Amino acid sequence: MLPRLQHKLDEISERFQDITGLLAEPEVQHQPDAFRTLSQEYAQLEPVVQCYQAYQAIIQEQQQAAALLDDPEMAELADEIMQESKTQAAALLPELQRLLIPQDPNDGRNIFLEVRAGTGGAEAALFAADLLRMYLRYAEQTGWQAELMSESPGELGGYKEVVARISGRNVYSGLKFESGVHRVQRVPETESQGRVHTSACTVAILPQVEAVDSIQIQPSDLRIDTFRASGAGGQHVNKTDSAVRLTHLPTGVVVECQDERSQHKNKARALSLLQARLTAAVASQQQQAEAAERKLQVGSGDRSERIRTYNFPQNRVTDHRIQLTLYQLEEIMSGSLEPVLQPLLQQHQADQLAQLMTETHP
Repeated sequence: MLPRLQHKLDEISERFQDITGLLAEPEVQHQPDAFRTLSQEYAQLEPVVQCYQAYQAIIQEQQQAAALLDDPEMAELADEIMQESKTQAAALLPELQRLLIPQDPNDGRNIFLEVRAGTGGAEAALFAADLLRMYLRYAEQTGWQAELMSESPGELGGYKEVVARISGRNVYSGLKFESGVHRVQRVPETESQGRVHTSACTVAILPQVEAVDSIQIQPSDLRIDTFRASGAGGQHVNKTDSAVRLTHLPTGVVVECQDERSQHKNKARALSLLQARLTAAVASQQQQAEAAERKLQVGSGDRSERIRTYNFPQNRVTDHRIQLTLYQLEEIMSGSLEPVLQPLLQQHQADQLAQLMTETHP
């Protein structure tokens, strides 16, 4: 084990012992806020400490076996114990490293998925629909629930902009690295000369914040407009102004929802989306400030950052952040995203661990 990693684990073990003692003191037990804070920290550190203790026990067993190697009667058994303990330690070390990585508080949240057509006109709108279909199929395969909130159709099909809500277990954790510019290279259906065109869409993954965590919006800061929903929906959409558009006057952020037939429900959903966008904007500003000091290889998630290229003629998908190239575009566009998502997560965890080690004194 690297000295810096062991030093960090020793620090955590000491802190865990301190918290254990504090939680047993009557003075702390009679202070609900302090007791709650310490209990939460205890729960976060306990898995790390337990794993470290198991690792230490294995190393101690290995050292005891090494001391018996010079004994002719015990040498064979000692060698077997040493080999087994080395295997156990090697298997436990990655788990220790994973437990050390700070958890993203948004990982367990539901998300708003936003896809917008960028450069490329009608072809970009068609690609936006392809991306939406890709994510919805992945959501279905993962057991998540998805629902469209608003859509702005393209002139020749697809979407100029579409927003969906995806809910389920660890949705944000699974898709949080998808924010950014997605570029497509293919021959459009309208191209008579067979030339490959390049178009792009932006994807935003916004965690749905709880009311207690979200930015509070004053009613006076909102302009509320109602209109008739567009798109599929039968005769109803032509009869009532059920769709809702909210404009946040201080920032100019505009959101709308037209999925529900109830104007009240659409307003509630639009407000939730607005809170998510404003909260994400604040978080983005904080990330940019931190990025001035350090830059993760996976990227900041900035929507202006080109993250991936989908090349249809070559059946190729390239993620530019980690230099990953896969020749299985058809499967990926059909929702099989794990070959793309897992390497991103692994790289992110490696970056976090490396950063943690640089912050730890040897």
